[in-house]
Amino acid sequence: MDKIDFKKDFKKLYLPSQEPCIVEVPKMNFVSVMGHGDPNELDGEYQKSMKILYGITFTIKMSRLSNDQPDGYYDYVVPPLEGFWDIDLDKISDFGITDKSKFNWISMLRLPEYVTEEVFEWAKVKFKSKNPNIDYSNTKYLSFEEGLCAQIMHIGSYDNEKPSINKLTNYIHQNGYTEDFNENIYRYHHEIYLSDPRKTKLESLKTVIRHPIKKIGM
Repeated sequence: MDKIDFKKDFKKLYLPSQEPCIVEVPKMNFVSVMGHGDPNELDGEYQKSMKILYGITFTIKMSRLSNDQPDGYYDYVVPPLEGFWDIDLDKISDFGITDKSKFNWISMLRLPEYVTEEVFEWAKVKFKSKNPNIDYSNTKYLSFEEGLCAQIMHIGSYDNEKPSINKLTNYIHQNGYTEDFNENIYRYHHEIYLSDPRKTKLESLKTVIRHPIKKIGM
């Protein structure tokens, strides 16, 4: 059986154009790490979260090489990294802020539907046994339905997202919707990273920007 590739099988969710569109995002499972601060800080919280996310993901993915694989297992291509972003001051309305130390974030990797919370805890314990000195207190299993959203493909530097965000915002309002940001963790500014910044020029980076929406007046 070929590996499942969520990015190819769900192109509407992962490969929008540079013109905004509206999507209904179904329920998905994630391994997540919640943190605070500048994602570019060397050996900072964000950088450490990457080791946890990919470590747990590959523990599940490579379980096929042992007798530990969970019920319903199938192999899959590791999906792109995702993140919800918020800041301490004025929240999303000031997302263009340049002081990245104010960011609150939740970094995530999608998991196959056979990964229940029980399977996740097994993988976390197994990975933790080989990496006992990492702080896992903010590592969680998330399963949620993001629901109605608008999204756009941003091409270019992460620091130059404002024009794409403005284009997305205008589209939302022109079509009778408004942003539905709230305290639910899955109703924040959402980014999906399709490019590896270590291997891709800044001007060629591809990032899906997704905002939750609702009909005006609701």
